Amino acid sequence: MAGLVPAIPTRDTLCRPKRDARVKPGHDGEGWLPDGYFMTVEQGPGPAARHGLYNNAYLVLALASLCWSGNHLMGRAIAGHVPPLTISTLRWLLAAAVLFPFIRGQLARDWPVIRRYFGVLVYLALIGGAVFGALQFVGLQLTAALNVSVMNSLGPVFIAAASAAMFGDRLTRGQFAGIFVSLLGVLAIITRLDPGVLTHLSFNIGDIIIFINMILWAVYSASLRWRPPIHPVSFMFMFCLISGTAMLPLMAWEYSTGFRLQPTVLTFSAIAFVTIFSTIVAFASWTRGVELIGPNRAGVFLHLIPIFSALLTGALLGEPLMGYHVAGFALILLGVWCAARG
Repeated sequence: MAGLVPAIPTRDTLCRPKRDARVKPGHDGEGWLPDGYFMTVEQGPGPAARHGLYNNAYLVLALASLCWSGNHLMGRAIAGHVPPLTISTLRWLLAAAVLFPFIRGQLARDWPVIRRYFGVLVYLALIGGAVFGALQFVGLQLTAALNVSVMNSLGPVFIAAASAAMFGDRLTRGQFAGIFVSLLGVLAIITRLDPGVLTHLSFNIGDIIIFINMILWAVYSASLRWRPPIHPVSFMFMFCLISGTAMLPLMAWEYSTGFRLQPTVLTFSAIAFVTIFSTIVAFASWTRGVELIGPNRAGVFLHLIPIFSALLTGALLGEPLMGYHVAGFALILLGVWCAARG
């Protein structure tokens, strides 16, 4: 990225925003977003910020988890039928195409800032978009749903570790308790309250891919504090455009191997779902949630994914709600509550 943008900020060079009445007393006021933002890592949304979906961190993070739970089910449904690198490329390019008509004017106004921070945009799009999205679909096609759930449950832990390693962020007691309790809830659902299930897990290359992917996601989530000070939809458009463009060579290689899209209802349904919900809605919601309350508190909301997955499976496939689901749901919601208050 040398020569494209100023040096990527470090903990020592991140901007310190002007103190604002909305910053809680006792906080040091250190901002974790680029210049132009005032929200701090430890600060929750103020009273005015809690009105409306887009300004409610807890609702947008829950919405992101709901969309990604559907993405996991869709990923398993298309395994072996839809080329993973192709759909991963199309999701970004189609999302950019959908957003462009609504953002053209704002994009022109944001262009000077986009040029200045283009290297940062490329960095975020590669680790959080192109590479993460591709590995997610590949991993889902190579491993069992149970193993994916186990790996994904580590997401909040990895986010906390990445934030600490990269920026020196520390977990509060409430955040630590929230991650721990909600993790127990996830394990209750995964194991069906039988710890012996974990001892019989077998891992393969797909599990390693998902494990590495969760580390990438943690780094991306921690790095969102470097997001350029541009309109959120401008950021989403550039994120999708860069991610899709970066994936084109891999899509071409996959096509050359003979694994190609087939014109079926499943194919078009999968592409439409991942473009609208798993990409535009989910990523925009996650970015906003992290902006409002920081990555450590946002990370625990990933543990809502098993809840939504179980509910969607029950609604779509008729699978009954069991006692271990209820126990897991209760622990996860308690953990989310602890983290939100922490």
